[in-house]
Amino acid sequence: SSDVEALMKIRWMLIALGLAMAMTAIAWLPMRSVGTGDAATTTTASRAPDGAQRGTGCPAKPQPANLDFTLKDMYGRDVKLSDYRGKVLLLNFWATWCAPCQVEIPGFVDLQARYKKQGFEILGVSVSDPREQLPPFARRFDINYPLLVGQDHDDLMEAYGATVAIPVTVLITRSGTICDRNMGLVDLEQIEREIKALL
Repeated sequence: SSDVEALMKIRWMLIALGLAMAMTAIAWLPMRSVGTGDAATTTTASRAPDGAQRGTGCPAKPQPANLDFTLKDMYGRDVKLSDYRGKVLLLNFWATWCAPCQVEIPGFVDLQARYKKQGFEILGVSVSDPREQLPPFARRFDINYPLLVGQDHDDLMEAYGATVAIPVTVLITRSGTICDRNMGLVDLEQIEREIKALL
């Protein structure tokens, strides 16, 4: 019902606001560096899951990505995540009303344009928008990758850790394992290095 949709939207907006406030607070914290001179790296921004060094490969024991989901795209067609096995896949969990999500989109459009021919794909999973809202949004932002309807797919959100806040971005290898998971605004330069390393 429309009441349930309104409550879900309010819930996600509050979560996104809380995340944005937390990220702002973290940005003002002093950052410790490892190493000296030009080789120093920031501990809060240079670690991948399981403690592996970001930009140098995936975790030593990567998690398998659950690709056993079928969602509708913004035109009502079925899209199977398993059809993307064998490609480097970036799953982005977002919503039309999420300001940080909108900030990321131009960078994702650029990545899709530059690396698609090399076997890279982006899927944007809208966590709460009805399908009808997606086509005009895609035209407004010149989105060149598929937008999927994640509404009522709580199992998918749970599988990829997108139940607490958005945006969440997950990078999946050709073999179907999770190389990186990012909550909040993604570092586009870092994610591009990771994509290039996987292609």
